[in-house]
Amino acid sequence: MKQFFLILCLILNTSLSFSQTLKVMSFNIHHANPPAEEESGKIDIDGVVNAIKMVKPDVVALQEVDVNTNRSGKINEAILIAQKLEMQVFFAKAIDYDGGEYGLAILSKWGMTDHEIKSLSFLADTKAEPRILQTVILNLPEGKKIKFGNTHLDVLNTGNRELQAVEIVDFAKKENLPFILAGDWNANVGSTTLNILDSVFTRTCTTCPVTCPGDGDQGAIDFIAFAKNHLFKATNYKVYSHDTSSDHYPISVKLKLR
Repeated sequence: MKQFFLILCLILNTSLSFSQTLKVMSFNIHHANPPAEEESGKIDIDGVVNAIKMVKPDVVALQEVDVNTNRSGKINEAILIAQKLEMQVFFAKAIDYDGGEYGLAILSKWGMTDHEIKSLSFLADTKAEPRILQTVILNLPEGKKIKFGNTHLDVLNTGNRELQAVEIVDFAKKENLPFILAGDWNANVGSTTLNILDSVFTRTCTTCPVTCPGDGDQGAIDFIAFAKNHLFKATNYKVYSHDTSSDHYPISVKLKLR
């Protein structure tokens, strides 16, 4: 009997040790050009870095990242931000732009592997800016692995956004790992785009505050979500509306993987 209880305690302790809480952040950085300095073209990498430092995230999804573009002074924003934060980084090019590249980046304090870039459809308006889904596998302590995705959906064409949402949902349905999706979805609660994504993902906000103030009351467009078929508990969802380093506010949430 004593041996049985020892084994039971060992199982319980082991299962508890496999729980993992991570702080996730998403931030459209507007190529590190503060809205107050938009006309001047000023690039303020430290402003973005300080906004992220304030949150102290474990993993970050960044959108609108410049790498070696003329407008940003031929700097690699993804690497510079990662170096200043002492985090690992993967950059994903969405398009060639102004002598360099423009796209998404994922930062992590943990190791990342299996970096993939999936092109998303824009058949509803083939003149629109191409969009992508960026994914990595986060290698957490104790051997836990999580798929983490970052995206920035079409800003102008509703049809493109809906096509892109369907493709992301189809991708998520095939994923066996716990899957977190973050980014600028350019869609509001109640839209067809969000309804498509909500069919597979659970957003970490229900009454979602504005994240892009330039869009007024319709500016709740940045989200963090997780696939419904995996057990996460979301707490401490925040929108950092005092931040002025971008035309979007950073958002964060704590997710506990069971």
